[in-house]
Amino acid sequence: MEHIAALLLVIGCSDAMTECRELSAPVSVFETFEACTAERPFALGDLQGQARHVVGECLVVDPALEDDYDQIVWNVRPDGSLDASLKVSGMLVASNGARPEKDSLQQQ
Repeated sequence: MEHIAALLLVIGCSDAMTECRELSAPVSVFETFEACTAERPFALGDLQGQARHVVGECLVVDPALEDDYDQIVWNVRPDGSLDASLKVSGMLVASNGARPEKDSLQQQ
């Protein structure tokens, strides 16, 4: 069984960055954080036509908790920066920034 070490989260937003939604990346799980980081610009380019602004981040996944994550929480700031984190039953376990606000259930 292969372990997931990183998850690529891609968000598409309106002109004013007030209406945002998750976009489906062609590949969203990776065995290494470096592989996710390398794929990120290509995924963002592929999804560019699906929203006015497209942003994305790679989130580190703890292989020991891989099956326990149940939420991705994210917030896009007006400047276009993305804060995102993974949670296990409401407990923050990985984050790329501070205070994400939008919840999304991660289904596997």
